[in-house]
Amino acid sequence: MHDDLKEEAIVNKVGGRFKLSTLIQKRMVALNTGAKPLVETRGLPDRMAVVIQEILQDKIYLDTSGE
Repeated sequence: MHDDLKEEAIVNKVGGRFKLSTLIQKRMVALNTGAKPLVETRGLPDRMAVVIQEILQDKIYLDTSGE
């Protein structure tokens, strides 16, 4: 398991565990269908680590505006 997901900081950054789960799921689908990573991927073991780094570096967020 990725240690960053155990930290409350990443949960609070996106507004809760449900929103974090949703954001990870949506981004994983995007990466698996060909989207380019928004962070340097060298040294990252898998796509989940890429998504976590994108969140921590404020490269992605969950748009809850409904527009």
